[in-house]
Amino acid sequence: MIKLETERLILRDHIPEDREDYIRLKSDPQTMYYLQDIRLHSRQEGEKDFEEVLADAASPERRFVFLRAELKETGELLGSVGYTVKSRTPLGKLVEAGYFYLPEFWGRGYGAEAFARVLEFAFSEDNVYRVTTGCLRENKGSEGIMRKCGMILEAERPNWEWHDGAMKTRVEYRLLREEFQGRKGSV
Repeated sequence: MIKLETERLILRDHIPEDREDYIRLKSDPQTMYYLQDIRLHSRQEGEKDFEEVLADAASPERRFVFLRAELKETGELLGSVGYTVKSRTPLGKLVEAGYFYLPEFWGRGYGAEAFARVLEFAFSEDNVYRVTTGCLRENKGSEGIMRKCGMILEAERPNWEWHDGAMKTRVEYRLLREEFQGRKGSV
């Protein structure tokens, strides 16, 4: 079981007792506004999704390293942060990262704090070689987290994605293990 800590947060694998929080988080329309493809729309869908999360976490060839983010002081759910393993290479895993948080916790620095710790885990403990992530350009909060965590802008794709009735621009970021290690050594 993965359990990471920061100054204010605990990031850990989900356990069966997290079921209600998980379903509430992934069903929340504000939280999932930019992630409509993984938003839950029914209790049944939520139950199935949560069971898959628990099963994957127990698998030796785990694909999803998405952790529950909670306040260290109270255990209150903030959101979820982590990555999906897209492929495994001789140099390490290639992953796509992401995060989503309940709106009442936006703008307090929790997102960057959690994502920075996940990046450290990925590169230092989980044999990740490359992390990619991205968001719609209008999602300034998400892009801010990427920048604060040292991600490198790799592409801007104008009118790339249909979202909420309009074509929108997407930005994509990356970080390689050696870039992470170089940045860490220079701090």
